[in-house]
Amino acid sequence: MEVEIACPSGMVFVPGGTFRMGSDAHYQEEAPAHQVKVDGFFIDRTPVTNRQFKEFVKATGYVTLAERVPDANDYPGALPHMLFAGSLVFRKAAGPVDLRNPTEWWDFVQGANWKRPLGPRSGLFKKDNHPVVHVAYEDARAYAEWAGKELPTEAEWEHAAWGGVEGAEYAWGDEFAPGGKQMANTWQGEFPYQNLLDDGFERTSPVGTYPPNGYGLHDMIGNVWEWTIDWWSGRHPDKEEKSCCIPQNPRGGPENASFDERQPSILIPRKVVKGGSHLCAPNYCRRYRPAARHAQPVDTSMSHVGFRCIKRLERAPS
Repeated sequence: MEVEIACPSGMVFVPGGTFRMGSDAHYQEEAPAHQVKVDGFFIDRTPVTNRQFKEFVKATGYVTLAERVPDANDYPGALPHMLFAGSLVFRKAAGPVDLRNPTEWWDFVQGANWKRPLGPRSGLFKKDNHPVVHVAYEDARAYAEWAGKELPTEAEWEHAAWGGVEGAEYAWGDEFAPGGKQMANTWQGEFPYQNLLDDGFERTSPVGTYPPNGYGLHDMIGNVWEWTIDWWSGRHPDKEEKSCCIPQNPRGGPENASFDERQPSILIPRKVVKGGSHLCAPNYCRRYRPAARHAQPVDTSMSHVGFRCIKRLERAPS
């Protein structure tokens, strides 16, 4: 007998199942592709919006990480005049730059935060329905707890992003822009100086602008990167696949936290973010795919990082 599951407002039920996580055809951190099982869960239909985050702040008085002056004890060696409240804001370059140097297009802007996304002189006029940005990992967790929800694991997020599609290049099929139609908010042109705006948006777009995936979820690809609870590792675990040993509801643990290769003595706590953003371009960061993943420091907020929440089903004790 099939039991009907009541879906919380604004969420979609993603049925459990087995899917092939990761990819062997793109960036090395996506490999190896491997079978994974996940249980069914509810997930927000869209990323959390400015309107929703505003309700959370109004109800709780919460102050995001970007709005707080950093503690000097957490950043030994930092000059006092460099310790100020702010966040990283994308700046379009004037022309071609070294794509190995992100400082060519990122500025740490004093006074930039979720309600002033470009800095002190900016605001959220006509952006209530855009994804909230400049949220660090702890900010996303705080919102989720207030809302009675959680953040997804990488496996849950990727399973939801595929929307039931199997073996395709993108969440919607094998063609990036079928019939010339843009399916997600990404960067068209030469990053970071030429944005052709074929999709009509310079930065974030209102949630739900693009077609939903097979599960009815919007903006799983593009618009903003989304936090997961998994610690970053440089690639997926190398394990022989056997039908009896397919990982179920896997999550990256602290043992997978990675070191900065340039400063191996310093542990950089990073989580996996998924989905790509409006800054992903054909010539840089081709991560507008469900299998793609990226490392995001937990103490860093940016103008292209947001999140969505999930609710797991209550399960009887085994």
